[in-house]
Amino acid sequence: MLKKQLIMEKASELFSEQGFEATSVQQITERCGISKGAFYLSFKTKDELMMSIVDYYLQQFIIDIDQVVKCASNKETILVEFYKSIFQAFKEHSASARVFLNEKAFIVKKELFDKITAYEAEMSTSIIYMLEQLYGDELQDTKYDVMYCIKGFMKSYAELFIFSDMPLDLEQLAKSLAEKTDIIARYTTIPFITEGFVSLIAKPYEQEITKDALLQLMEQSTDLTEDSIERESLELLKQQVENPTYGKAIIKGLIENLRADPAYNWIAYVSAKYFHI
Repeated sequence: MLKKQLIMEKASELFSEQGFEATSVQQITERCGISKGAFYLSFKTKDELMMSIVDYYLQQFIIDIDQVVKCASNKETILVEFYKSIFQAFKEHSASARVFLNEKAFIVKKELFDKITAYEAEMSTSIIYMLEQLYGDELQDTKYDVMYCIKGFMKSYAELFIFSDMPLDLEQLAKSLAEKTDIIARYTTIPFITEGFVSLIAKPYEQEITKDALLQLMEQSTDLTEDSIERESLELLKQQVENPTYGKAIIKGLIENLRADPAYNWIAYVSAKYFHI
């Protein structure tokens, strides 16, 4: 495991056990078995560490949703699989979620708010894609309303995992919400949320994937692993960004190579959006 990943993992454990403010850098380094100097080579401050942890969790969340809605082989079960993926993530990270809700320092951080809002815009895009695949033109006028209903279900039912330790049947919950969503989608006739309304809300936080932004992300990701197929694929994709020569089939193959290593999941997701794969 890379040192940066180790620090994030052990810090997450400590934050969940005793809170962010109560956890010192010294405690984190002791849990990791590293020196303070090694910590500060990876993160300038404890706040930067926490933001990196938030980034990691949100990125995995978005990647999971994207894979479910774009790789589902059976449209009949896609809503069930979507909700199962969502609440499995809430279940696994409920302890970390409690940290954010209990730490007042994070509630007022604009950087954190902007970060969450940006990722939520990504999630909205995936949900709209799923609804279009499921219902097509039948939902043309009301798909944004249905999207907001889905996000409402996600936020409301997440409380069951964050504030309760009761054993919950994920399969039954997913089926129940899939049924509710399908009823809303098929029988809603009066639209309220429009595409323009959604764009207006998301516009200040949209992060366009530019050539320079992607190259910067690739540069940051180059040292995630030593020589490997994933690293070689990343280098080839970087060359493609700078000097396009490959066809879509080759680009798709390189991106799939990156997905084989969890450390490269986010760069694979962003690259696929950039190349429209």
